[in-house]
Amino acid sequence: MFRTFRSILILLTGALAAFGGHPKVDRDLEKENPESMVDVIIQYKRPPTAGHRQKVHDKGGKHKRDLSAIKGSHYAVPAKALAELANDPDVAAISPDRPLRSMNDITVATVGADLAANYGYDGTGIGVAVIDSGIAYDHEDLKGRIVYSQNFVAEKMDDLYGHGSHVAGILGGSGRKSHGNAFSRNLRGMAPNVNFIDLRVLDQNGSGSDSSVIAAIGQAIALKAKYNIRVINLSLGRAPAGSYANDPLCMAVEAAWKAGIVVVAAAGNGGRDNSMGTSGYGTITAPGNDPYVITVGAMKSMTTTSRWDDRIASYSAKGPTGFDHIVKPDLVAPGNRIVSVLGKEANLDASYPRTRVENNYYKSRGDSNNSPDYFQLSGTSMATPVVSGAAALMIQRDPSLTPDQVKARLMKTASKTFPYSSTATDPVTGATYTSQYDIFTIGAGYVDVFAAINNDEKAAGSAKSPAVVFDSLGKTVSLVLGQGVVWGSGVVWGSGVVWGSNAFVSGTGVVWGSGVVWGSGGSLQGTGVVWGSGVVWGTGMPTGEATAIAINGEN
Repeated sequence: MFRTFRSILILLTGALAAFGGHPKVDRDLEKENPESMVDVIIQYKRPPTAGHRQKVHDKGGKHKRDLSAIKGSHYAVPAKALAELANDPDVAAISPDRPLRSMNDITVATVGADLAANYGYDGTGIGVAVIDSGIAYDHEDLKGRIVYSQNFVAEKMDDLYGHGSHVAGILGGSGRKSHGNAFSRNLRGMAPNVNFIDLRVLDQNGSGSDSSVIAAIGQAIALKAKYNIRVINLSLGRAPAGSYANDPLCMAVEAAWKAGIVVVAAAGNGGRDNSMGTSGYGTITAPGNDPYVITVGAMKSMTTTSRWDDRIASYSAKGPTGFDHIVKPDLVAPGNRIVSVLGKEANLDASYPRTRVENNYYKSRGDSNNSPDYFQLSGTSMATPVVSGAAALMIQRDPSLTPDQVKARLMKTASKTFPYSSTATDPVTGATYTSQYDIFTIGAGYVDVFAAINNDEKAAGSAKSPAVVFDSLGKTVSLVLGQGVVWGSGVVWGSGVVWGSNAFVSGTGVVWGSGVVWGSGGSLQGTGVVWGSGVVWGTGMPTGEATAIAINGEN
């Protein structure tokens, strides 16, 4: 029943090594010069106090900020003091303040948001926290709806990179600057009347750190009631350093989820990464690797409003996640060559001139070359706000929905009609890539906003994404379905309903059966052993993401 499948699935394991034998200190800190100062996140078993800060100060450390979402703090600390600080019984873990980056009209119609607008759903009253490079406060499409702004980086409060404004435009741009006789298309966002909570964590180059994002998430939780913050958009990420259960960034998004905020995260742009011989499998970035959040991959809309001719973007990262083997992404949405808001000071526009929109129907009056108000970007960053906007529309219709109910309904109602495979060509290098439409590539399917809004089912239980396990005897990869989970054993929604047959999931929860051809196998591949089935059970994962590839998109 399955088509030949030759891609390699990696299932990554490995416990974190201890720093100098200390189990509370992340192994990456072993590499630091003992005499150097390192930026770290110290997590405590209870909210940190002045006494905790004093202990770090006594060891030559400097307190930078508290991270309320995870009962932690951000410090600069002498590396030689880490093991001794970890001896404090109140300390739960010490990890590096890891760097992360952004994940870089037709869309609205493709996913059915235009139909939702006909019923009056436009995001009114819903607050969405955009944790990104900032939002261009003076752009007509966004003006007047940025109800709160806070800067977590050193530069001035504006979007100097351009990524956050583009994301905000996809999520909730009004389309005001593309309205009138001079335009044949109105560039309106998914939920054009949402309120934005602008939390700036990325600098003018699109770079940031764990501590800034965690602090921003904590602020979103604190402001939830005041601004009715129901959704957080995270179009950013980094490679996982270990299990999501021990990752402070993942702990922060779970805190937001448990506080009643839907968290939507980019899958990452590493789908072409074959550095470990996995054809891009196992490249989901953090915090998209967390099973609670909604993780989004990128589709190509093929310049039409129809969903049926759309294809997966080859750079869209694939699961399962490293270390934990979680099924990701959860959904896919349009993310390739998306036209959205251009801020006046956007470095992206200067760095990538091909992103400027040159189509006549996007031109502003009197501009003979291109539009100064919009530009084009590609990546799972652009797909993420499509789903964030969808969540805002669902919550506007029914404010009682929990994050788990939003996620479960979006996944169940997602379109599951796909080809078995497709090819894509990089417009710069000419390289061709083949993608399979399996559960680790397209998740539960293509988001369908209108279907989700018209569904009234409320899942009872957790909508955590399931893990997978490999049976070396039967040569099968199966879903691990737990009790109390929406698609778990004895619950209403079986795996064949949520993920569908085109995602290679059978009704019994088997993702791939023994009849599938996996590849040659029987050899060593990197640090993991490749069995005859082609499944790698390794100790590492590809790092980084194809930011440059995703910026300009693909054919």
